[in-house]
Amino acid sequence: MPVNGRPDLGTLLDRLDPQAPRPQRHLWLMELLAWVRGPGDGTPAAVARVGLLLDAAQARPQWLPRWHAWWARFSAEVDFAPLLADFGFAPRTAFFSEFGNRLRRKLLPATPDTTDLGELFGLLFPSAGDAAWLRALDDATLARADALLFTPPGSQDNAPPAITSWQAELLDALMYSVSQVNATGFASEIRVRMSDVARQARTFHALPGAFGRFREAVADTGLSSDRTAEAAATLRERLEQCRNAAYTVYAHLDEHGVSVGIVFRLRQLRERVLRTRELLDCLLAAQPAPAAVRLLARLAQVNQDSRSLRELVAASSQMTAAKVAERSAESGEHYITRDAAGYRDMLARAAGGGVVLAFTTWMKFSLMALGLSAFWGGLAAGLNYSVSFLVVMLMHWTVATKQPAVTAPAMAARLKDMSDAGVVPGFVDEVAHLLRSQVAAIAGNLGLVIPGVLLICGGLYAAGLAPMLDEAHARHVLHEQSLLGPAALFAAFTGVLLFASSVIAGWVENWFVLQRLDSAVAWNPDITRVLGAQRAQAWSRWLRDNISGVAANVSLGLMLGLVPAFAGFFGLGLEVRHITLSTGQVTAAVATLGPAALASADFWWAVAGLAVIGPLNLAVSFYLAFRLALAARNVAGVDRARIRDALRERVRTDARSFLLPPRPEAPHG
Repeated sequence: MPVNGRPDLGTLLDRLDPQAPRPQRHLWLMELLAWVRGPGDGTPAAVARVGLLLDAAQARPQWLPRWHAWWARFSAEVDFAPLLADFGFAPRTAFFSEFGNRLRRKLLPATPDTTDLGELFGLLFPSAGDAAWLRALDDATLARADALLFTPPGSQDNAPPAITSWQAELLDALMYSVSQVNATGFASEIRVRMSDVARQARTFHALPGAFGRFREAVADTGLSSDRTAEAAATLRERLEQCRNAAYTVYAHLDEHGVSVGIVFRLRQLRERVLRTRELLDCLLAAQPAPAAVRLLARLAQVNQDSRSLRELVAASSQMTAAKVAERSAESGEHYITRDAAGYRDMLARAAGGGVVLAFTTWMKFSLMALGLSAFWGGLAAGLNYSVSFLVVMLMHWTVATKQPAVTAPAMAARLKDMSDAGVVPGFVDEVAHLLRSQVAAIAGNLGLVIPGVLLICGGLYAAGLAPMLDEAHARHVLHEQSLLGPAALFAAFTGVLLFASSVIAGWVENWFVLQRLDSAVAWNPDITRVLGAQRAQAWSRWLRDNISGVAANVSLGLMLGLVPAFAGFFGLGLEVRHITLSTGQVTAAVATLGPAALASADFWWAVAGLAVIGPLNLAVSFYLAFRLALAARNVAGVDRARIRDALRERVRTDARSFLLPPRPEAPHG
């Protein structure tokens, strides 16, 4: 009787037809494996059903010849090599090709009408639990299944062949795998990045010969001879040498920039080497049936892993993310003050940034007065912000909100080894340094943007020019910044953009280094002909040192201007709230409305909004960058309770350290 819409075992066995068309035969096998898998009641139940299947087959002597005929036809028509050698690997060793392939497999249905066992395998073992029940099958059950289902009657009486058909398939799959390992090792983007020692060792050159000697040994003396064992040991050694040679490419990437495509090819090469070793172990195993099922279980797990788009992106981009985090950490150290002199320097640099952003506020309202369309208005605003941020960078000044995204990786680096007793106190010290650095930066920005905007407004009035804002727009500005509106949501969204700009900066710098553009600027004859040799060298050094800052400032400015325009096109209504720019806008509104505005509720709600905008800008960008840095640096097992307790103790004993620099020690004597 069918159970929950599934046919029972007896019905399934009766429906076996060796003469059925190929799609129907494959559908029958899918149904049989679905019955073994069951309704999701666990691995032990699936293993028990395998035993029931063997009992039922043994109890039906008339059924076994039909099964053997079915299996013989299946083995003759279906190609095992794509499953054994290529299943789980990208058809072309390119990241975007594999991304598209996985996306296609997710969106498009597969057909059982195929002779490619690699394509059929995903339909036969679609569940995440398949690998578990395959691994759980004991040797006795596997030996019984092999004798009952996969050993044709009468074959025991004949002299065994040198190798079975299954071993011949494994040997062919080995050849394909070795060829793929060799081809990847000889790819120019891999070969040129290997260390000199690895290239001179010519490891990949020796691999085909090692496999050829192994295959000759199998053909001449069989699988169990000493000659075959020696040749297999040599082949394993060559595979490990190839793996080590490919690993040297990572050192080159670490120094000269990371490519997602190259990292993907290296991962594919590593997995190919491991698959080749698995095939070799399966071929030489003393008990073929358990070894074959272990290999099938491994392939079932690969089937699940190779479907995930997230895993593909995470695995291939982790090294790039780590490099971005590392470069951000190096930049972030410059924004953390640790003494009174550094604190005063941060105040001065932030004050310079505040002056520039006062003029940015004026330009923003001037551009608004042009009445441009949404896109062109957003582009104009973005260029205004970008130019302003670049001026701040070139003058070696600072904008407070840009700091958290680059200081977070520097903080995460402190948590690399939580086993060290001094890590948590050191991290708390860094938190204190960071917070008071942010306090100094915000104080410097706001301390100059407010008088700067007021001076510009006064200058416009003295010159008889129109004010920055008319009265209607001034009241609208106060309403926009009000805590009663969506200012907090927009401030958090702006924090996301601040974080995104730091990621863009890291990727651009990595790409710049990877493409060796600094060397091209310094030595390319076309460039040196235009700039001159000395100026080209100077530009090369400047670009190498500042490309990250340029990318961060330009991307942040354009996002602040254009993202609201694009969001408006889709009806999302998202806007940005940047603490320094918002403070400048509120100041301009008060300058238009006059002193009476200070007594209005709208003004104080706007001030309350500013009090929320700043912390949200900083907190969201810092949190996102901190999480990325922890993941990129493989920092796991962070003891949050220890950190919280240490922070509470510091607040209780020395809260001042989070706001002000340490007092200078009194001279002795």
